[in-house]
Amino acid sequence: MLLERNLGMGTDKTFLPAERIESRIFLIRGHNVMLDADLAALYDVETKYLVRAVKRNATRFPADFMLQLTEEEFKNLRFHFGTSSKWGGRRYPPYAFTEQGVAMLSSVLRSDRAIRVNIEIMRAFVRLRQMLASNVELARKLAALEKKYDAQFKVVFDAIRQLMAPPVPKKRRTIGFAPREER
Repeated sequence: MLLERNLGMGTDKTFLPAERIESRIFLIRGHNVMLDADLAALYDVETKYLVRAVKRNATRFPADFMLQLTEEEFKNLRFHFGTSSKWGGRRYPPYAFTEQGVAMLSSVLRSDRAIRVNIEIMRAFVRLRQMLASNVELARKLAALEKKYDAQFKVVFDAIRQLMAPPVPKKRRTIGFAPREER
């Protein structure tokens, strides 16, 4: 689905697909964040220039606006996405920007594209918050209904709760050969 917004900047009515932004929002250390490389791609600048601009304006990015991933988080991220190892790609852990950090980027990156991208990113964060809030509201209403009706509907409520629960990751079998002692 393309966002159809005319922001008064040319005739481009479809700017960024919402999925392109939403798929780049991650939950790290309990915060919804976007990584510097993903933001740089959206802003159409190289990651090193984005990081350089942020470092030049370090006072605008306190710890609750931006964090740098630890080596372990970075290794897990590289493993998860299959990015290059120590001989290519990044050689330092990426920065992750919270919603406030992304908003602050608009004051550091002063291009028309940066403004337009920031608007769409802020909308994506708002949609994410609304989805989370609606799920909480749904759970509250279900609990109220469950109290109201007796045990005859318990099976229905249990089935609904199972559908609302996040999927449990399946245990994967290891690939390759194992010595007889390990089998």
